[in-house]
Amino acid sequence: MKFNAPTTAKLLPLSLLGAAFLTLALTSPGAWKPLFDGKTTTGWHSYLKKDASGWRVENGTLTTEGKGGDLVTDQEYGDFDLEFDFKVQPKGNSGVIYKVIESPEFDQPYKSGPEFQVIDDKGYEWKVDGKVQKLSDKQLTGASYDVLPPNDLSVVKPAGEWNKGRIVVKDNHVEHFLNGKKVVDYHYGSPAWKAMVAKSKFATWKYAEAHAKGRISLQGHGDVAWYRNLRIREL
Repeated sequence: MKFNAPTTAKLLPLSLLGAAFLTLALTSPGAWKPLFDGKTTTGWHSYLKKDASGWRVENGTLTTEGKGGDLVTDQEYGDFDLEFDFKVQPKGNSGVIYKVIESPEFDQPYKSGPEFQVIDDKGYEWKVDGKVQKLSDKQLTGASYDVLPPNDLSVVKPAGEWNKGRIVVKDNHVEHFLNGKKVVDYHYGSPAWKAMVAKSKFATWKYAEAHAKGRISLQGHGDVAWYRNLRIREL
């Protein structure tokens, strides 16, 4: 007479193993996907428009002279890992904005989503009442624009040179990386984040209301900027 207990005992570990594989499949990052194919603006459109105007493809880069407004992705993203290369002209300004709500309620993407600042740290300037203004640390490259400064001001490369950016968003934990160094770390929608927003230009804006997902935007700020090697994976 055969004793079936060993067979049952073998089945239990196998079922646990199957559950482990299922859990791993559900929690593992998705595959990397290009956000820019290097040849066309497929997957992008101008904010609140149907086509991609004011931006063009040049030598494998997405570039703008800043007069055509901001580009946004056709798709919305919640948790993601985004990598990109960027450079700006001397005295130039741009940015990568995420969790963008595309709605006439917001006339520009940065009014609804956080921004990875892209700028000429040394050369950018503007005037108020005829006086030249200097950038604060919260307005430098890699910052969460006007909310949280980068923790290392030495890793950025100067205007006209390529930099590498990365934005990771997972369960509202946000990280900005600049040339391989993590320079910003915060929890989107947390009391600490809200306190920082309360001290920024966004204090009374709907920007301060955290939301689950949105589009990714490349900012056309009136200056020449270039982007390449944009890829993303959903987490």
